[in-house]
Amino acid sequence: MNNQRSFFFNVDWVTVLIYLALCTIGWFNIHAAVFDERHPSIIDLSTNYGKQFMYIVISVVLATVILLLESRFIAALAPAFYGITIVLLMLVLVIGRSVGGNAAWISLGGGFKLQPSEFAKFTTCLLLARYLSATNVRITEMRSFLLALAIIGFPMVLILLQPDMGSTLVFYSLIFVLYREGLSPYFLVISALFIVLFLTSILFTPLDVVAVTSGVALLAVLLLRKNRKLVITVLAGLAICIAFIFSVKFIYNHVLQQHQKVRIDIVLGIKNDPRGQGYNVNQSKIAIGSGKMWGKGYLRGTQTKYSFVPAQSTDFIFCTVGEEWGFAGSVVVLGLYLFLILRVIMIAERQRSPFSRVYGYGVASILFFHVMINIATTIGLAPVIGIPLPMVSYGGSSLLSFTILIFVLVKLDSNRMGIV
Repeated sequence: MNNQRSFFFNVDWVTVLIYLALCTIGWFNIHAAVFDERHPSIIDLSTNYGKQFMYIVISVVLATVILLLESRFIAALAPAFYGITIVLLMLVLVIGRSVGGNAAWISLGGGFKLQPSEFAKFTTCLLLARYLSATNVRITEMRSFLLALAIIGFPMVLILLQPDMGSTLVFYSLIFVLYREGLSPYFLVISALFIVLFLTSILFTPLDVVAVTSGVALLAVLLLRKNRKLVITVLAGLAICIAFIFSVKFIYNHVLQQHQKVRIDIVLGIKNDPRGQGYNVNQSKIAIGSGKMWGKGYLRGTQTKYSFVPAQSTDFIFCTVGEEWGFAGSVVVLGLYLFLILRVIMIAERQRSPFSRVYGYGVASILFFHVMINIATTIGLAPVIGIPLPMVSYGGSSLLSFTILIFVLVKLDSNRMGIV
């Protein structure tokens, strides 16, 4: 038998086992979060935990199919996959079903829904890897850089129109892929600067922020006055910053939805609304804190049992871990995610194919963003933007998309000669 076609050939079983462990942890925590005494069986398909079991079975079958595919077809079909998700994202804007204020779902009947934005993360990583691995592409060249941004930005715009701010921001994490492929670190610094400008423009008046920014720029000009090119760059950057500062208020007042503005205000300490928009986060922190070191025990969490935390099986699933498993259980879950992300980076670095390497860093970036923002949300360090915890939160679209994302990388890694 040809080893390269063998199912077991060079598969990274460590990654597979971490994936299965997280799926199992998610399943049991969903059972705890929405437990119904009338339907105690964890595989009762009339309940969310029963449906999650079905999603896990489907995901395992899908993962097996991916491992049996020929690797060369994955890169070849990247444009087609990307095009399909773009069409679906456009279709959502016309026939999308609203859930939680976002028209991000396509109803499939029988209570099942498809969220195209989840699968767009995979197809965007795939096409980005296909493009950046081309022999004539250099991310340091403006044309290549702009085309890479277009690949990332097109689905972002469509998802923002739904409007789904959380899923839109996930694509921003792919800047780390561009950085790994040679993008100047100054772009990371500039990105961080604009985040700071956005937050300070909300906390203070635009004129105050402009005054401070102009002062910093003036100091830089004085220090660099002998280098005309750098002085012009600083002044051009100042003009862009001033335009951005004044546009923040417009974005804040006219683009963001009211509940999104309130959530940002709560995180920044501008407002205190424990009974309104801040209720979810407040109850989540109570649940996590009440778990103490070892937790209250499986199906014994009072915050969980009496449904104090809305969306506890989806966006706030981590507070179930904190309450019932305690600090020790939370560390185990975080440790699994950290190990998985580091493992994905290691897999990416050992690839001989640029395509596989770029794709691997895309997987790591998306996993890192999801885990960081979701958990930061549950403990009140980030505004509630509604993104799931990978493999742990309830949801078929989320689980299937992360299964495809991870197992395509596992398949590419199983043939490290890669794709030409």
